[in-house]
Amino acid sequence: MKNLVEELQWRGLVHDIMPGTEEQLLKEMTTTYIGFDPTSDSLHIGSLVPIILLVHLEKFGHKPIALVGGATGMIGDPSGKSDERNLLDEVALEKNVAGIKAVLSRFLDFNSTAANAPILVNNYDWMKDFSFINFARDVGKRITVNYMMAKDSVKKRFAGDGPGMSFTEFTYQLIQGYDFYHLHKEYNCLLQMGGSDQWGNITTGTELVRRMNGEGAKAYAMTCPLITKADGSKFGKSEGGNVWLTADKTSVYKFYQFWLNTTDVDAEKYIKIFTFLDKDTIDSLVAEHQTAPHLRVLQKRLAEEITTFVHGKEELEKAVFASSAFFSPTMDDLKKLDVATFLEVFDGVPQAEVSTDDLNEGLDMIAALSAKTGFLASNSDARRELQQNSISLNKEKIAADYKITSADLIHNQFVMLQKGKKNYYLIKVV
Repeated sequence: MKNLVEELQWRGLVHDIMPGTEEQLLKEMTTTYIGFDPTSDSLHIGSLVPIILLVHLEKFGHKPIALVGGATGMIGDPSGKSDERNLLDEVALEKNVAGIKAVLSRFLDFNSTAANAPILVNNYDWMKDFSFINFARDVGKRITVNYMMAKDSVKKRFAGDGPGMSFTEFTYQLIQGYDFYHLHKEYNCLLQMGGSDQWGNITTGTELVRRMNGEGAKAYAMTCPLITKADGSKFGKSEGGNVWLTADKTSVYKFYQFWLNTTDVDAEKYIKIFTFLDKDTIDSLVAEHQTAPHLRVLQKRLAEEITTFVHGKEELEKAVFASSAFFSPTMDDLKKLDVATFLEVFDGVPQAEVSTDDLNEGLDMIAALSAKTGFLASNSDARRELQQNSISLNKEKIAADYKITSADLIHNQFVMLQKGKKNYYLIKVV
């Protein structure tokens, strides 16, 4: 077997690893699982790392299991949380589980017939008929309260100023641990992977495997670092909130732009984590970027690779086209965009609304630049800029006596004003 741990280490994807894990992965095909919490009906880019880990596992000849937490999702993982989570009802949870299964199916072929074909499971299937008494007798007695209290996810909640932790959340690590036991017993799953905040839950699982399946039972753990930005801000957030892996929540254009706008420091880190490019290719890209950072070679390749992985080549090409359309010398490319993408391209550009009546009468340029929109501070500023030939309407220079009519509208709604090369303004007709 090729050395998966070595591969993940140079990519910066190993945080903690239990002794013997690397040797196990080198010895034979190893069934490994990662859990996904169904807090939404989709996954955001924070879940890309565990997805990528599962893909790496399969590429290296191991058998990945993706577990959707239909049962654990009813409780909520306390790891990294300072307050109790709101409990989801069964209807919302069922919808979320279905959504997450659909997302995971885009990256892993659960219908494959290969020996190491990925498996998709839902822990609700084996927890739904488990009575509380049986769980307390068969599972609860195996792990002491002292052991559970020593876990960081528990200690931090008890040490904080908040309301502490309910018994419901306290049991979470036992239920997750039971998942590992169940998968070990049913699928010979020997390894669980997850984020570094999951180390306590995962190691509880390895203990349950040993204590319930016999002292000779083998179980291993490996975690990856939680991804951060170089400036310390939270990864996976944009100004509009979470960046999602489904286009209905985050458009492909915005998804592509998120990665394209990554800083140099983060791009060098992320291209190792979020792509499958080999070390020589990445080293070459980093060297090329360092000689000419203004060309943003790393960011462009990063955005291309991840957008293709998540949304496909065709959607990438549309996003690249939309990104370049704004800077095209004519309006032809912008006119080819659908309205939603057109507005996304102009996100952040100052905008104002005018009425259709204004256009029916012909909106003179002085009013369009100042009184009607506030693009320029005053009528005199508008006249001066027009006299200096620095004003463009839909990327064409216009004179002071020009009047805007419905014939100038893009998508029957918009007019683009421009002062010089960098100052843009969008008028929306309502």
